[in-house]
Amino acid sequence: MRDVAAVMWFRRDLRLADNPALLDAVSAGDGRVVALFVLDPRLWDRAGDPRREHLAASLRSLSESVDGQLVVRRGDPVEVVPALAGEVGATSVHISADHAPYGQDRDTEVEASLNCPLVATGSPYAIAPGRILNQQNRPYQVFTPYFRRWLEHGWRHPVDPPAKVDWIAADGDNLPDSTAEGAGEQAALDHWRDYLDDVGRYDDERDRPDLDSISRMSIPLKYGEIHPRTMLADLARKRSAGAEAYRRQLAWREFCADLLARHPEAAWKPLRPEFERMEYDEPGDAFEAWCEGRTGFPFVDAGMRQLAESGFLHNRVRMVVASFLVKDLHVHWRLGARWFMRSLRDGDLASNSLNWQWVAGCGADAAPYFRIFNPIGQGLKFDPDGEYVRRWIPELRHLDGKAAHEPLKHGGADGYPAPIVDHAEARREALRRYDAIR
Repeated sequence: MRDVAAVMWFRRDLRLADNPALLDAVSAGDGRVVALFVLDPRLWDRAGDPRREHLAASLRSLSESVDGQLVVRRGDPVEVVPALAGEVGATSVHISADHAPYGQDRDTEVEASLNCPLVATGSPYAIAPGRILNQQNRPYQVFTPYFRRWLEHGWRHPVDPPAKVDWIAADGDNLPDSTAEGAGEQAALDHWRDYLDDVGRYDDERDRPDLDSISRMSIPLKYGEIHPRTMLADLARKRSAGAEAYRRQLAWREFCADLLARHPEAAWKPLRPEFERMEYDEPGDAFEAWCEGRTGFPFVDAGMRQLAESGFLHNRVRMVVASFLVKDLHVHWRLGARWFMRSLRDGDLASNSLNWQWVAGCGADAAPYFRIFNPIGQGLKFDPDGEYVRRWIPELRHLDGKAAHEPLKHGGADGYPAPIVDHAEARREALRRYDAIR
């Protein structure tokens, strides 16, 4: 007769601390747990190199944390998970709930294929999607009242990692290779604790890509190397405008997840149906120039080159490059969202799609469509000395100060293109197209 064992199926929770699903698995298995990660081709193949690299490095870190006994198997989870559960005689399979469209459908199919319970405990969010409702018991469509209710609702305290686990071995595939650094639970915790010393500056500096003082915690949050409850518990001990602004950003992430859970089509379809009639241009040379950082607008190009080279992009710059694609080049936001998902190390479907919709004016709580960022003005305001532009565009390093944002006014630069559009004309055309659907 086999000893009791449970399966912990890791997904977006690649950590041991503050992981209620893992604690349930340890309890259900009398301390004996099989740690499983499924490399699902439908997710792995669609991810760009930055996400695959980080995930692979994070899995290696997780494997070390479970005494080298992480079982990685490639294939369809609907086949892989029941097969492993049968091999080890699992009494239950434990997960953190997935609220993304594909994740919900996949888990329903896995549950139907198992001969033991699939137990969902917790989620990647402080407050799971669907729990924040207004006085009419309906979900919020606007962020500010959602945020107030989110704060009132509150969240559980973080839980400790299990005191003792007997990690059970099973056959698996090789861990994928990776050269990425800074991945895994301990790296995430160390980075967060270091950043906490500077969180008071967040409100003043969060829009300044030249200062490079943001936390970059969107990356470990994407993979669940840290839980937002842990971060919120630490922020609760801080009394500053910076800590409050940071807490608001965590709530925005959860608002996006809530919207996508209720509107799965919002991944690629506008929440405001009138935008289905919006006129967009076919992508062509201009779209390629945007992707490659060759638009002739330095602040936009610096951002797109940062994205290409590092797999990361400052949030203020994300908004500016998105606005430029949709409202200066008149290219559909879906194409930009897909490019981001391929390029970003922290690519998260809910945050990515709903933030693109915010910029494009077609989502819930969206920026008004007539809010069209001036790409030069944004650079002058948020990179006032041109440091960010010079960091990512070598052709402009000979230009001092603000001159880097307007190279044509200062003699130009060999190898750097002239602007591919006239912003004033592009703005007028964007507003004309918007007026046509109102």
